[in-house]
Amino acid sequence: MKKEFIGIDVSKSTLDVYLYHGKAHKVFDNTLTGFSKLLAWAKRQLKETEPVFCFEHTGIYSLKLCEFMQQNQFTYFVISGLELKRSLGIKRGKNDKVDAQAIARYAFLFEKELTPYQLPATSLLKLKNLLTYRAKLVRQRTAHLNQITEQKKVLQVSPDDPILVSAQQIIQFLTKEILQIEKLIRTQIQQNQEITRTFKHITSIKGVGLILAVTLITATDNFKAFKTWRQFACYAGIAPFEHQSGTSIKGKTRISTLGNRTIKTLLSQAAATALQHDPEIKMYYQRRLKAGKSKMSTINVIRNKIVSRTFAVVKRDKPYVNLAKYAA
Repeated sequence: MKKEFIGIDVSKSTLDVYLYHGKAHKVFDNTLTGFSKLLAWAKRQLKETEPVFCFEHTGIYSLKLCEFMQQNQFTYFVISGLELKRSLGIKRGKNDKVDAQAIARYAFLFEKELTPYQLPATSLLKLKNLLTYRAKLVRQRTAHLNQITEQKKVLQVSPDDPILVSAQQIIQFLTKEILQIEKLIRTQIQQNQEITRTFKHITSIKGVGLILAVTLITATDNFKAFKTWRQFACYAGIAPFEHQSGTSIKGKTRISTLGNRTIKTLLSQAAATALQHDPEIKMYYQRRLKAGKSKMSTINVIRNKIVSRTFAVVKRDKPYVNLAKYAA
């Protein structure tokens, strides 16, 4: 059966839909009623053609559409906005119809390289939502902390200044809310045995705490979305790549600027913690520095070590064992 590639540009309120071969375009509401109308319209256009849907990952705006596709057992792909943007080359102007057409074209060209999307389990979605909300609270608290610092440093205001008092009260409130969200995260973990087991295993590794552990679990679909730790390291942006061309360009091996910045930051914090509390990591760090390696490259190696350990303990289904303490 022939396939028709249907690109969908998802926004908060609407869906711009484009048929690659049929050259047809239509706009629908981003609601369950709109999804049903989209399906009815597509069936009239397709006739005997198999539909293949593709759209960008837009967080909560595309979540209901994913659920609709999955319930109706359609083949659909969810791609990152950056991946699509890089594939388009030089582009002038922008509108939703053109974007939907570009998405349909992308699905047609790269179908064999794409993997049909599957929504994570409900427990993972809830954990991801809690993490997102916690991150928002942390950013707000940081903003108020920075404001207090600037007020004291630049304006030299007194401790009883109403702005400072108000900011401190907000910080106290946000701190309590963050702790409450972390409590809810732990409760959600305990409600799923498989996630609980994974969480216990990876938190047995020095440096891996609550937030990094849950972030790794949600980002990897409980360590099922990536076949190897190296694939995940590339996704996180900590995998080193060569930088050379011919005989004239021989740059240093470096990590890419592309990657998940949140995970990269959490892994940097984990590496700093491991340096303090893991004797094996500390010895490795000192040995590399004595050999003339840079601090940043060594930190990145430690980040990769932490990732490889998490994948290893999940694969073995056993907590991490520090073999260095048993060495003679």
